[in-house]
Amino acid sequence: MAINFTRVTKDPRQDDDALIFDTELLQTFTILAINTGSTSTKMAVYRNRTPVVELCVTHRTDEIERFETLTDQIGWRKGIILAALADNGIDPQTFSAVIGRGGLLRPVESGVYKVNDLMIDELRHCTPQHASNLSAIIASQIADACGVKAYIADPVVVDERIEIATLCGIAGMRRRSIFHALNQKATARIYAESIGRPYEELNLVVAHMGGGISVAAHRKGRVIDVNNALDGEGPIAPERAGTVPAGDLIDLCYSGRYTHEQARHLIVGHAGLVAFTGTNSVRELDNRAATGDSEAAKALELMSFTIVKNIGQMAAVLQGDVDAVILTGGIAYCRRVTDYITRHCRFIAPIEIYPGENELQALAHNALRVLQRQTEAKTYE
Repeated sequence: MAINFTRVTKDPRQDDDALIFDTELLQTFTILAINTGSTSTKMAVYRNRTPVVELCVTHRTDEIERFETLTDQIGWRKGIILAALADNGIDPQTFSAVIGRGGLLRPVESGVYKVNDLMIDELRHCTPQHASNLSAIIASQIADACGVKAYIADPVVVDERIEIATLCGIAGMRRRSIFHALNQKATARIYAESIGRPYEELNLVVAHMGGGISVAAHRKGRVIDVNNALDGEGPIAPERAGTVPAGDLIDLCYSGRYTHEQARHLIVGHAGLVAFTGTNSVRELDNRAATGDSEAAKALELMSFTIVKNIGQMAAVLQGDVDAVILTGGIAYCRRVTDYITRHCRFIAPIEIYPGENELQALAHNALRVLQRQTEAKTYE
């Protein structure tokens, strides 16, 4: 590995571990971050916190459909990443670590995890399968070839909720924690750094607004409650129905009009904004609303209204003791939405806006925290 060392003069009052820690803080680490999505493969190379290259390759439907199973895509996607590195003159042998987006594993606490055989086996065989499962597998293969370690960080299955938040009104059924843990945690830490306070000292409500929307209560570094963004619980989103009337949904499912798969699409995929307007693009709807399209404006207002309600809900979970409400994700670029939320929620706490998903940056920064020994990588077991 190509690492630049800075000479450190040892204070006799320091022990050897302190010297090693200080030295590692001054090293330059090169990190490959990988994020595999349903229709894209994203990768970035960072030197410490500085991005060297960031690329996104979009895949056509016919490219994806030629593979019989998700795991059949591993070699193809890895080849795309290695080719991109070669095209940019980056030697994988210079990597200090490789980190991938976490997939649909069993519930885990927040943190950075070493990729191990158990994790890879579960990612290959878990149900349902999702493209994010490929990231850790590909990261492991590239890391093995480079002689370094592979990690994941804050997968979507992070579960730190208090016990009462896991329960619902049906005996034997529990609410699931599936949300944008990676970006929520990373953005919360960025905000904490900006005000010079540790994330672990703050109470925050964080709303990640993308194709799915998750709103979480962060209490002193732990997400104590959050909606299940995968299954469409919570706010109405571009492709999610949000929380719907349970009785009417049951009647619809037993109406004979829909198969199980079709019924699922009513709440995830063909739901939310796309069901109302025919598009999942908030940018398109914002442009239409600006030219007088009342239906587009109404759809965005409806989504914003449900986000506001969920923010209020999470503020109540924190007993009103909220240091900031943070808005992030791609929809945070839309002023129509963020202005609406700000008008309705600024009485709770200051509104802080961090547009974009920043997942590659978050992955790289998490790997760096391990390499600099600011945190210890956990074992998945």
